[in-house]
Amino acid sequence: MEKSKIWLSSPHMAGNEQKYVASAFETNWIAPLGPLVDKFESVLADYTGAGHCAALSSGTAAIHLALEILGVGINDEVIVQSFTFCGSINPVLYQKATPILVDSDPVTWNMDPNLLREAIEDRIKATGRKPKAVIPVHLYGMPARIDEIMQVCAEYEIPVIEDAAEALGSTFKGQKLGSFGDFGILSFNGNKIITTSGGGALLSSNEEWVAKARFLSTQARDKAIHYQHSELGYNYRLSNVLAGIGVGQMEVLDEFVSLRRSNNQFYSDLFKGSGITVHQESSVDFFSNHWLTAILFPADSVLLNKEVLMEALLEESIESRPLWKPMHLQPLYSESKMYGGQVSEDLFERGLCLPSGSNLTDSDRDRIADVVSKVLRNAQ
Repeated sequence: MEKSKIWLSSPHMAGNEQKYVASAFETNWIAPLGPLVDKFESVLADYTGAGHCAALSSGTAAIHLALEILGVGINDEVIVQSFTFCGSINPVLYQKATPILVDSDPVTWNMDPNLLREAIEDRIKATGRKPKAVIPVHLYGMPARIDEIMQVCAEYEIPVIEDAAEALGSTFKGQKLGSFGDFGILSFNGNKIITTSGGGALLSSNEEWVAKARFLSTQARDKAIHYQHSELGYNYRLSNVLAGIGVGQMEVLDEFVSLRRSNNQFYSDLFKGSGITVHQESSVDFFSNHWLTAILFPADSVLLNKEVLMEALLEESIESRPLWKPMHLQPLYSESKMYGGQVSEDLFERGLCLPSGSNLTDSDRDRIADVVSKVLRNAQ
């Protein structure tokens, strides 16, 4: 009998999602926008404390609109964390701007504030202009050193687009991620801690900016009885039906955070004494939703490395995935200016993400533990 697949992070419907979607059908609010979009935006703004929210089609769309609102364009430079998913950086190219890449620190795995300062000062010296924006990322739900990043950017008066796409429910010093930057970014892709099937959100304390995002995301339609457009717009708005899923998911978000943190503890116990490190918070200031639990293998081990464990898991129909390949190693960004690089390159070489869904069962964890135990025994 073929074993059921254990996914890295599959959608988990556990609340009133169907009730809200049914209400959209019952009231015929199927077309884009509607009361559930308004409710979803309100819930997200209240939960994060960001102030205002625009529900959009993806986190990438949210970053794109943030850059547009900041006026980023040709010949402008934007500093981006290299160790991230391409959705954090591709919108810089949409604007025909120039991405400048910065390495991570080895503890949080996110943007190194010291390298950020070095990059800003060097770009000012090289171009005579400061970068137009900075995009730090809270990778796998782990908070970046966001207070230091915000301080550096404040000194040079550079806006921050805080990519919290993977970090809804995470906090730094008790403050929800996504609420630190001039803009905050969320994603509700199918594998995120909550999902709307596909979707994202733009957060900001600046009400005018969020209003502008809503305008641009609905094809920048002017107020007129006919269709009139004075600016370039985009089809980036979230639909009322998908927002209904999001409203239901938000009701169980805190439970999902707890379940994913329990998975992280499971892996910490499983790998204890093995030489494999489970990525965890370095102090009480950092609180991760542990969207994905990631591990690091010892350097230069033939019998105990990510390829060995990935293959063993795959044979038992269990999904795992290497850590993000840094952007400066990607063909598309190989010519981009990079500050640092060794940390993210090492993380990519030695790191692996393990099944972390809030819907993992005890049976799933037992299957994972059996595979890990065999690999660890063979490595001895």
